[in-house]
This record gives sequence, C-alpha cells and structure tokens, in this order.
Amino acid sequence: MDTAVTLAELIAALGGDLLGAPETPIRRIASLETADAGAIAFLANVRYQSQLQTTQAACVIVAPALAEAAAARQPGAAVIVTPDPYLYFARLTQWWARRVRPLAPARVHPSAVIADDVQLGQGVDIGPLAVIEAGAVIGDGARIGAHCVIEARARIGAGTRLAPRVTVGFDCHIGAHGIVHSGVVIGADGFGFAPSQGRWEKIEQLGAVRIGDHVEIGANSCIDRGALGDTILEEGVKLDNLVQIGHNVHVGAHTAMAGCAGVAGSARIGAHCTVGGGAIVLGHLSLADHVHVSAATVVTRTISKPGQYSGVFPFDDNASWEKNAATLRQLHAMRDRLRALERKE
Repeated sequence: MDTAVTLAELIAALGGDLLGAPETPIRRIASLETADAGAIAFLANVRYQSQLQTTQAACVIVAPALAEAAAARQPGAAVIVTPDPYLYFARLTQWWARRVRPLAPARVHPSAVIADDVQLGQGVDIGPLAVIEAGAVIGDGARIGAHCVIEARARIGAGTRLAPRVTVGFDCHIGAHGIVHSGVVIGADGFGFAPSQGRWEKIEQLGAVRIGDHVEIGANSCIDRGALGDTILEEGVKLDNLVQIGHNVHVGAHTAMAGCAGVAGSARIGAHCTVGGGAIVLGHLSLADHVHVSAATVVTRTISKPGQYSGVFPFDDNASWEKNAATLRQLHAMRDRLRALERKE
C-alpha cells in the first residue's frame, strides 16, 4: 500500500506555513536521525538543532526561530513552520493513523454474548467473544474489542475504544472518546481487609469507578473500585502501562502517570500533575495541582505547593533534593577528611 501524500495535503489538513515545494511526496514520519528522502521529521528541542545539518528528511517541522536554519540545511529542503512543532507532530500522527489504519465498518460479531436489556448506541462495534452483561449501556460509536467483558450496569461513553481483553466491572463508568488498552481491569476489588485473630476478614468494596472523557489507560493497568465511595479519574487523565490506582483514589483532570507508577488507596492527586515511572504515592495523601513527581520517588507526605519533587531518601522539593544528593556524593571524602582531622588531634 502506497501511503505517500504531498506536503500540500498535509498543510491543507493541519495548517502551518510551508517553505518549499508543495508537491513534495511524504511516505512516512521519522525522527531526524532515521529520516530518509521520503520522510517528514520534527525538531521541538533546540538541543538537537545540530541534527538539522545531517538529517535526510524531505521536510522538517520547526518553530519560527529555526525556520531559516532548517531551510538552509540542503538544496530543495522543505520546512513546515508552526508555533509548537511537538503539538503539530502529535496531530500529524493522528491524521496519518486515520489514513493507514482506517477503522473497519461497525458490526456486532455473532459470537458476542449480549444481555437482552443492554442499550447499544448507533454504530457500536463489538468484537468476537465479547460479553456484555445486563443493564450495560454502550454509547454511540464505541468499539468493544474481542474478549472484552462489560459487567452488569457498566457504561461506556460515545466513541470510546476498548482494545481486546479489557474488563470493566459492575456499575463502573467510562466517559466519551477514551482509549483503554489490552489487559486493563477497571473495577476490581480494592485492597481492603480487617485483621481478626491473625487472619484477614474481607471488606466488600461497594463503590465503583468513574472515569471522565478523553481518558487513556495503558495496557495491563488496574483501577480498583472504591470501598464505599467511587474511585475517580477526571477528564483527560493519561495512564501509561502497568499503573495501579487504589480504591477511592481521586485523580484530577489532565494528570499523567508513567509506567509502573502506583497510587495507594484514598490518595488525592490534583489536576495537571505528572507522576514519573515507578513512583509511588502513599495512601490518604494529597498532591496539589501542578505537582510533578520524578521517577522512582516515594511520596510519603502531602504536597501542598506546585513544583517538582524528587528522591527516595526521603523525597523533597527538587532543588533541596539536588543539594542533598550532591552532598551525599561527597560523604566518603568528607569522612576521610574528618578522620584525618581526628588523627591530628
């Protein structure tokens, strides 16, 4: 399949100012380093500006400040100038994906098991061996992948896509235009047990999970239902693969968490936060809006001020942590100096 498009087509679809021949053909999207004469690449970070001189890309997407340098890299080189090259690149990938991976026509596979009272919207696609239980509601244009299980009274919003093998538990809700990748479990029981004479008595988890619009959840992530109230992910939240969200956690709008992050029960994460890969937020803590937690950090206390926080010995605001880390690297030399001073005495 020839996926070639012209730069004129790209500009018509996505905008931007083109410097160069509009009939230039583009066959793939690539990095500056790997691009060839049929590729389009982007430069969003000035640290990689030197790669403009060596890239073979037919076209490079740049900010206005780099337009002249990008156009001068080789004869006939094309440039798309836009205020935010990274955002332009993101929208380009979406546009490209719609061309090369068009959705198949919606259908309900005959092997799917669907309860009689399920409400299916217009244009719903349901894959092979999916199970949709009583009272579930599936919004217009939603796509339910093969082997998915939608339990009783669950709701899937319009345009939301569930990849194969997703489980949405009893009474859990997912908003519109979301993406849920394979292996995700939404609405498993939260981790609640009461100790009794050396044994554990299960606490039934009676809440649910409520997920807003435009949320993306990475493969094999788990979002536990609440014990009494609901676990909540607000609009625009993005979770990477293998993220654990404990019961009754509340994640604010447009917060993003990288792979293997974990949030323990009843923690509250503000809006527009980021949590790095492998970081942990302990239970019953709160993070203010615009808090950014570095990878592998263990958050052991509430954070009430926006900012970058790092470290595991213990974590602190980023500036203080960097000073402490620098001091720790000198401890061995400081010990030797102290011993030398003690010997002089």
